[in-house]
Parts: sequence; C-alpha cells; structure tokens
Amino acid sequence: MTSTLQLRSIQLRVSDLARSVDFYVRQLGLSVIAQGLAHADLATTPSSPAILTLQSDATAPAAEPDAAGLFHAALLLPSAPALGAWLKFASQAGVEFDGASDHGVSEAIYFTDPDGNGLEFYCDRPRTVWPRTSGGELAMVTQPLNVPTLVAGASPPSARPLAGASWGHLHLRVTDLARSDAFYRTQLGMDLMQGSYPGARFLAADGYHHHVAINTWGHPRRPRSATALGLAAATFSRAGLAADQLLTDPDGIALRLTPLTDSP
Repeated sequence: MTSTLQLRSIQLRVSDLARSVDFYVRQLGLSVIAQGLAHADLATTPSSPAILTLQSDATAPAAEPDAAGLFHAALLLPSAPALGAWLKFASQAGVEFDGASDHGVSEAIYFTDPDGNGLEFYCDRPRTVWPRTSGGELAMVTQPLNVPTLVAGASPPSARPLAGASWGHLHLRVTDLARSDAFYRTQLGMDLMQGSYPGARFLAADGYHHHVAINTWGHPRRPRSATALGLAAATFSRAGLAADQLLTDPDGIALRLTPLTDSP
C-alpha cells in the first residue's frame, strides 16, 4: 500500500544534552549524525536521515503536570525478531522499562528518557490478524506482552540495533478529545480507527492502526508551554502538499507538515 502520511521526525527540548545523547546513543542504539553546542541530530544508523533532534535548554521549565503534550513517541521496528534483539541490547545497556504490552495490532515496550519523555518501541503484527469489532472497527487491547517469547525469537546481535526503524506514531495528551480529533483529521487527512477506548481516540491514514493517538488521561487542563521541556515539534510528511506548512494544534503543540516523497 502506498503511504499518504508518515511521521518523519521529533524534536525534544532537553535539560542536559550530554546526558540525553548518552541515553539515546549508548542505551537505545541511535547514532549522532550532527551535533552542536546546544543540539544533536540522531538517526537509526550513521547513514540514515535524522529522526530525532535534541535541543538543549538548561533554563527551560519542566512541563506542568496538568498540561497537554507528549504522552509518548513510538518507534516502529521492522519485525518482532528486531524488537527482541533491541530489547536484549537495551536491557544490557541498563534501560529501565516501564512496561510491555500486547495491543493485538502490535507488541510494545515502554520507557522514559532522562527528562521523563515517554517512549514506545514496538513492532506491528500483520494487518490480517488485527482484532476488530463485529462492526469492523479496530479493537486494540492492552494485555501483558509475552516477553520471554519475544526475546527467544530475537535476531542475532547487531552493531546497529535500530536499522530499518522509523517513527510509527505520536501519542498526545490533549484537553479536548473532540476538538483535537477534528484538527488532526482535517490537517493530517486521517480517519478515526478506534474511538471506543476509554478517554482516547486513535487516528490514522492508509488503514493503519494509528499515526496519532490522543487522550485525556489525567485530565490535562492547560495547553502545552512553548518553552517547557519535552516535545518541541513533530514533523509529518503528507501526500498532496505543495510546500511545507507550520501549524500549531489546539493545545499549543507545534507541527511541521512537509510534502511526502518516496524516501525519508
């Protein structure tokens, strides 16, 4: 299937650049492809395009607990064996995991970076086995992941444990589900894939399970501060665009839309 929407890159504002680079490179397996005094561009391999920019600001305040913003950014690995191999790599590097879930459509590992930014590394199951309701809606679930089976099926160790990975989706906390639903459907050309999960909606293009998830868990009440630590911006590529567009979602989250090309 030809893609019409892709999450290309994430920009995070961090408090300590050296600490964050060490975490993302040594512990997660990303590669630095460019670095300055206050920023670093990271990729899945040294020859791949940047997917993550770390922007350092030691004076930036932490995000308010009741503010909208990043719930997690999710990196999609090419297969279950690749995810199992990465899990072994990250475990040996000392990553502390928050959980592991089987969502029916995917197998997911959850953790946070040194500034508390939520991350998910996951792999998809074939679309033919994605669970659905009798009405045809996706029926994603949250069940314990069989981690021993995932690890037992891991690929051999690699010096590039994230080769072939790319961002799969962005999960956001928002103040108003209906308002954000309308914004992301209109601006990114997505459809509602699952609306029955309590306090959340899952939106996607091309029949995917979700490119963007939104939730009101924890009852966020205020928009995201433009200067706080955490998600500074996200870049999506969308088919049909003639030029870049800069947008801000209803909760102050910065987005960049770029024309979709055949390669990242």
